[in-house]
Amino acid sequence: MDATWHCTLALSAAERLAVLNLINRTEVQLGREALDETRQRTVVHGWPGEHWLRREDGDVVQYALVQGQSHATLEMCGGGLDRELLDLVLQRHDVVRWWTRDCDATQENVVRTLQLLSLQLPVPEVAVPADSLLRTFIPGHDEGDWLAQNNAAFADHPEQGAWLLDDLAERIREPWFDPSGFLLLEIDGHIAASCWTKVHELHPDRFGEIYVISVDPRFQGHGLGRVMLSQGLASLRRRGVQRATLFVDADNESAQRLYRNFGFTLEREDQLLQFQRD
Repeated sequence: MDATWHCTLALSAAERLAVLNLINRTEVQLGREALDETRQRTVVHGWPGEHWLRREDGDVVQYALVQGQSHATLEMCGGGLDRELLDLVLQRHDVVRWWTRDCDATQENVVRTLQLLSLQLPVPEVAVPADSLLRTFIPGHDEGDWLAQNNAAFADHPEQGAWLLDDLAERIREPWFDPSGFLLLEIDGHIAASCWTKVHELHPDRFGEIYVISVDPRFQGHGLGRVMLSQGLASLRRRGVQRATLFVDADNESAQRLYRNFGFTLEREDQLLQFQRD
């Protein structure tokens, strides 16, 4: 029997479990995440969305999620590209942007390239400036100030610059959240910079991630990004992590220089491809 794609706006309990099992099997097979964290959380929590499932003999054998309307963004479990699915999604959206992994970066329709960098720990630690205070995030106290600092730092970023309190609260409720790895740097009573780290406890390699790192525009130009990256990596090392990763846009020259100077090397490139209805 041929596999066929079907769309649903809400996964049933059985479909949700089938998709989660597919994600887990795919991650074991690939040795990396099968779906972006935000989209995976949509499945984990059973949130509504444009869910595409491909079944074969009744079993879910592939999954994809489309988010957004004016700029519909799609990712398929495993990071591949499926032309049949693309044609179906383009019947619903005039423009579709598709996140792919390990695809040909020379394609003319690449609109964004995201790089996964990695680094072996430990690395030399950069001291905190004498006029600053380094402390950890306090849930129930720091949400508003951190959101203001982070959103100001990422004002032009497509994902990080428009976080709401609910976005932060949802992540604080995640099992992986650890405030001891969420570092804030205060200067004159203001959050000048921050580095939020994450330990992937369930991964066989138990690696760490620089989840979000940012410097308030008012305090940029003083090397605080270097300080916070160093302190975030040190925090991961104290928790027994031996390898750290992070994602960065390929065209972010200043961030690329910072990370490469620390010794980060390229592990993978993901491309965002844009397609339009004929």
